[in-house]
Amino acid sequence: MSAPGSGARSSWAQQVQASDVDQLARQQDGWALHYEQLSAGRFSGQVGLVQLPGLRLVLEHSNQALRQRGQLGADVYGFALPLALPGEAFFAGQRIRPDTLMMGRGDDIDLCSPAGFAFIAVVVQGTLLAPLWQQLYGKPLAGWLARQVAVDAAPVPAAALREQHLALLQRLLARPEHLHDEASARQWRDALLLAWLDTIPAAVDTRGADNAAARRRLVDRACTLMQAQPDAPLTLTQLCAQVGASPRKLGYCFADVLGQSPARYLRAVRLNAARRALKAAAAAAAGDGVQDIAARLGFWHFGQFARDYRRQFGELPSATLRGDGAR
Repeated sequence: MSAPGSGARSSWAQQVQASDVDQLARQQDGWALHYEQLSAGRFSGQVGLVQLPGLRLVLEHSNQALRQRGQLGADVYGFALPLALPGEAFFAGQRIRPDTLMMGRGDDIDLCSPAGFAFIAVVVQGTLLAPLWQQLYGKPLAGWLARQVAVDAAPVPAAALREQHLALLQRLLARPEHLHDEASARQWRDALLLAWLDTIPAAVDTRGADNAAARRRLVDRACTLMQAQPDAPLTLTQLCAQVGASPRKLGYCFADVLGQSPARYLRAVRLNAARRALKAAAAAAAGDGVQDIAARLGFWHFGQFARDYRRQFGELPSATLRGDGAR
């Protein structure tokens, strides 16, 4: 198997098991991803990746609720479909159902998923997708693909796509030496990409994306303000005043975009930030104590911080600082 990023071959396969959200994000080669753990408990995640020429297959599962944001590249497009949907999920502020296709450019990924969520996806280079789209439909690449759009596929084609995607991905993960044949890799790529495109409904309604965009802008602005002063986090009243929204409106927008309240989301983000700071201090052997790090991030009640941290990540902050936790 060619190592991701080695440049030795255009096709490779990789399986990642992770006990930490940052570990899961950074091991997906060539992508700039940022994950936040939103639910409480020890994290476990898996991702299977198969890179074919111009197309990457993905299978991902995690046991905790997550918010996944980031970029997959400047000229790539992503298509994703749930495998397991045990609770509410949101793609760019649009609610996801069992057969919802999540589609769009790879420069602004935003997915909120429940604990136990799993999905399949392909990420395709625009230089591969655009001419194929022109050939299939007799017109340039659809303008709505420049955005993040969620539409429901028909159940039967969606089920067939899951079966085809998983069969190919699992075969190549088990026998990566098959990827050495570039001609076969291109044939598998073309067949799977066609299957994904065939699953897109004939008419794509973008009104859901239109309505979600304004709510998402408000939520993004609020999140930026929330994190701007980690040592003195804003109160809800201060936050509402700065974004120009009532507490009720802000709460509705957070529920529609992230599936939770502003206070709950801020608490999770701050705990994730504390975990990253503790891991960084452990790696650098900086000599900072848990209370020093907690105070810099605005956690002034140390006992409550330790309890909340343990509930969120399944270990005490002192264990993370010692390097005993997930890496």
